[in-house]
Amino acid sequence: MDEALPDPVAKTVLPPAPGAERYRSLDFADTAATLPAGQGYDLLAAPECAVRWLIAHHLTTPDVQLYEVCAQRMRTLRGHVRALFAARVDGTTPPEESLRAVNEALVSVPIAPLLAWDGAQGLRRMQAHPTDQAVNHALATLAADAADLLTGPDADLLAACGSAPCDRFLLRTHGRRHWCSTRCGDRARAARAYARRSGAAS
Repeated sequence: MDEALPDPVAKTVLPPAPGAERYRSLDFADTAATLPAGQGYDLLAAPECAVRWLIAHHLTTPDVQLYEVCAQRMRTLRGHVRALFAARVDGTTPPEESLRAVNEALVSVPIAPLLAWDGAQGLRRMQAHPTDQAVNHALATLAADAADLLTGPDADLLAACGSAPCDRFLLRTHGRRHWCSTRCGDRARAARAYARRSGAAS
């Protein structure tokens, strides 16, 4: 996915955070990131980027065309998912508007594969929906995935990257690791080493 991004974005995109392979909503929340020195990126900044992300995550097909209003809806839901993740990490009450937005996405369309008849294959389950409903289905799927993460056994593993200014989320894989990537971990260790040297020199 990163290789298809136009420069210089491709050079700054961090690899998926731990847990993103299990929860697409985690990777969805991390499609925007703040990096050091005022850098950052937004993988949903434009319709062509947003549809590329959906295709890479098997949430739509290449024949679907996205418009800016659809990309904006994705960015809006991402903000609400991030707010719910942040509340879970901080142990605070989640924003009512974010709960409402995710619930609205959940019930907007049926996300379960429907039973359909195929003359060649007989009865089978398929994600049959009109092309113009593709974004609704993608958002409903992501909302359901976020709800599963927030209420399931992995909820206690949800963490925010501990290497400022990075603001991505991850699932802790071992110990107290709170870094979303090797790059952030190296930066955090370097900052601690610098702090120790500065303290010793004073």
